[in-house]
Formats: sequence, C-alpha cells, structure tokens
Amino acid sequence: HLVLWAAAATLEERPRLNRFVAGRRIFQRRGIWVSFSAKKTTDDDSPIVVVKKRLDPAWTFAELVDQIQSGIDDGRRGAPSTTDRELSLLFKMPLVAVSGIARLLYGLADRGWMPGAWLRADPFHASLFVASLGSIGMDAGFHHLYEVGNIPVFITLGAVRDRVRVGGDGSPEVRPVLTLRYSFDERVEDGLYCARALDRLKERLEDPRSFGVAE
Repeated sequence: HLVLWAAAATLEERPRLNRFVAGRRIFQRRGIWVSFSAKKTTDDDSPIVVVKKRLDPAWTFAELVDQIQSGIDDGRRGAPSTTDRELSLLFKMPLVAVSGIARLLYGLADRGWMPGAWLRADPFHASLFVASLGSIGMDAGFHHLYEVGNIPVFITLGAVRDRVRVGGDGSPEVRPVLTLRYSFDERVEDGLYCARALDRLKERLEDPRSFGVAE
C-alpha cells in the first residue's frame, strides 16, 4: 500500500512518466492507473487475480488503503471482472476466430483506436504494474514489460530482509530493507527524468511521515 501511495504521488509530481506509446506516437495518459496481482489463496493451483485501480493523489493514505483492499477483496471473492467476462465469451469461439479478433484488437491498440470502455477495464493499459514478490517470500526481480497493452513501468517488491547499512554516525548497523526493481519503457521519457522520479519515490518510502502519512 505504501509503494502504491508513493508511486501515485510521484506520477502526479512527475507526469511525463505517465505516458504510453501507441501507433509510434507518445500520449499523455488521463489519470493514474495501477494494476497489480494477488493470489486468491497460497495454494499452488490457486488462480491469480489481476486488479486495476485508478488512484487519486488527493486521497489520504487511509483512503488509498480502503480502495486497494476493496479491489483485492472483490477479486478474491470470485466476482468476474469485465475482462474475465470478455475473455470467457472470446474463448467460446473457434480458435481461428480468436486469432483474428486478437490481431484486430492489437491493430486498433497500435493506432490508438481501442474503445475507451475496454481500455478502462483492461489491466494491461495502466500507468504501472506492481508485483509484490515479497508476499510469497521471494526477492525482487526484473520483470519484462508486457507485449500487449501499454504499461511503461513495472515494479517488483522483494521480501523485507535485514541488511547491514552505514548508520548516521558512520558505523555499520543492521536495518530492515525492502528492495524494489524496475523495468522502464525509455521511449516515454529520458533516463534522467526517470531517475529523479525514483529519487522522489525513495524519499517518500523512507520517510512517509514527512509527506503526511501517519505512523
């Protein structure tokens, strides 16, 4: 929740990262949209729920937590999303028809002609995708950007682990550390702009109380 809060505030402050590429052109996205995945249960065969939410930087941290948790709860209860219903209908068709429809949709997306209702529901059209690998005990890894959709930033979160760091007085100390790793579509903006955005994200995560988040 804290990473999503910090990411929304950073994208509001650094809006040129909230862009996407379609039809060999760069567009500014309307609103800050985040997609993330969650397992329904910890069983091996449990399906993954993909949630897409529009984040409002004006929300308090508590409001953001409520919004995100409601999306997770809806997905875990098994309520089919718009995308689930569309895919269920699509895969009832012959394979040849599915292939043709997929090519048509990719062509429309490449030209920026996809219907707005589809784009608002599709989790692969968002400002960023966040995956919390730490929730299943894994370290953060570099995830590829998806070939479908237009998500320009992918963030993975690792497990919180104790690491040796240099303390304020210069002596070593053991502190809990959360590792984040990023994949970035450099077509939307240059690396310097992105690096400064990551610095701001890091500042918010390391000292959220100075940005208005209660302890």
